Amino acid sequence: PIRPYDMSGDVLAEFMGVRVDPTSTPLSAQMSVVDDFEMPSGDVAKGSQGFHITGNENDAFRAVNLLWNENVEVRRFVDNHGSHSAGDFWVPDAPDALVRQIASSTGVSFHAMDEDPGEVAPAATRRRLGLFQRHLGGNMDEGWTRLMLEQFGFAYTTVRDSDILSGRLSERFDVIVLPADAYRRMTGQGQDLSDVPPDYRSGFGQDGVRALEAFVEGGGTLVTFAEAGDLPIEGFDLPVENVVAGVSTSDFWARGSTLKVEVDTDHDLGWGMPEDALVVFFGSNQVYEAQRGAGEKVRRVASYIDRDILQSGQLDGEEHIANRAAMVTVDHGDGQVVLIGFRVQHRAQTQGTYKLLFNAFVGS
Repeated sequence: PIRPYDMSGDVLAEFMGVRVDPTSTPLSAQMSVVDDFEMPSGDVAKGSQGFHITGNENDAFRAVNLLWNENVEVRRFVDNHGSHSAGDFWVPDAPDALVRQIASSTGVSFHAMDEDPGEVAPAATRRRLGLFQRHLGGNMDEGWTRLMLEQFGFAYTTVRDSDILSGRLSERFDVIVLPADAYRRMTGQGQDLSDVPPDYRSGFGQDGVRALEAFVEGGGTLVTFAEAGDLPIEGFDLPVENVVAGVSTSDFWARGSTLKVEVDTDHDLGWGMPEDALVVFFGSNQVYEAQRGAGEKVRRVASYIDRDILQSGQLDGEEHIANRAAMVTVDHGDGQVVLIGFRVQHRAQTQGTYKLLFNAFVGS
């Protein structure tokens, strides 16, 4: 088949994590035209210990961000406890009017909480988030990421080359996100920028790479999307390999296709996700395997299944990614690198995988 220049498939239901079952026979039902739609409000029920919010909804994070804007304490389950799952939120006390307002605006339900889970639900913290933005034409993936963060109420700071080169990243940030971008576009190495005004030249060079590594080694979290993973893999010498690097497009090709993965829902970045999920694989995305001797430093969060990986679109050479990791965390010093080989927030459309990123923004 003729390969598309962009997406092999744009299947909104898959992007949103909604299962659609085709039918070969007509459906008959009593229906009426919908002239107007009002978003249903979430239910509100207060218990003796406040409120409980399930962590498997994207909008749960929007509700938590709105609570944090009003300095309301939020706690999070770090393990399953009775009817509550790891990743769920506990709000011990909040003004009734505020809770009703948030339930109305987000559609999130606040359930009655009638027991104190104690240490199973420690205090959740709003991690200080930085989003890298370069000059030199800008980066569309950064723009889509910014849109998504704003839609869900995440507070973030734009990080530029000068911020990275300041060498004081840990004083300002807990998490830094590098959207999908080429390693050398971020560092500026090998590019002739003589015709670009100095204030708008992209590139933090190897000094910036060392500053990012020091940030991670000091306890920070660096999150990368797709090809941006080359920066920590090469620059930090991580014990991880991108197994599709250098593979000919005649042997492996999956541009804009929806692929099947298994998620480790016990991993804190997998909380709230289904065990069987879908991801969008775009051109220049990455697939990971830990190098020999990496041990427990490298943990898989999401892995491609062993066969029949394609959900929709086009996939050539599935054997190159079968049973390989789509997303891993790598311990490095006192911090960690989160390598997401696909665009978890692809064009602010793939809401079915947002939680894999949102979980990184909540500390406990």
